[in-house]
Amino acid sequence: MTNLFSIFDPSTSIFELKMNWMTTIIVMMLLPTSFWLMNNRYSMMWTKPINILHNEFNTLLNNKNKSMSMMFITLFTLIMLNNLMSLFPYIFTVTSHLSTTLTLALPLWLTLMLYGWMINTENMFMHLVPTGTPTVLMPFMVCIETISNIIRPMTLSVRLAANMIAGHLIMTLLGNTAMMMTMNTLMVMLMIQMLLLMLEAAVAIIQGYVFAVLMTLYTSEVN
Repeated sequence: MTNLFSIFDPSTSIFELKMNWMTTIIVMMLLPTSFWLMNNRYSMMWTKPINILHNEFNTLLNNKNKSMSMMFITLFTLIMLNNLMSLFPYIFTVTSHLSTTLTLALPLWLTLMLYGWMINTENMFMHLVPTGTPTVLMPFMVCIETISNIIRPMTLSVRLAANMIAGHLIMTLLGNTAMMMTMNTLMVMLMIQMLLLMLEAAVAIIQGYVFAVLMTLYTSEVN
């Protein structure tokens, strides 16, 4: 089991230099070229989903603070690119560690909570008691809503990290058994691996989308 989980070990080094975390910014070094190159099919293909996300996030935000949607689009892009990068061989899975996912979730959640309680205090108190709650259950609902608000950054972080770890572990377990298979079984296993790789690519995009949408919903509650 130690060898199995060693693919998620962040302490490995190359030439005494810890290069694992460099994968987070490798893609970001290539992205700025799209801002000064001429329009092409690649930029058009990337602009269309950004416009769709921009309209969707604005709807979730009730068309308030439209500039905030760009922040969540950037968050989605960062998570999605890091998830997709981790599907390549010998590339460190950055988003499988709470040190990365919690760093993304905790500051945003804490900022929203501070803003909400300082600016919209009455509105934040209203969220602690859902509409139609019986008077007898109000103290319990306040406790439940408070706990649910506090654990939000942890649930965001664990959801993203657990989904990335689960898919990579399944592919690793299947890959480790390849040496003991016959040729016919090996061909079936390769087809399964290809299907799993396609599934992981979809999960990489979906998890970034879920993370950004949930943060947008938390922001709309504060506003």
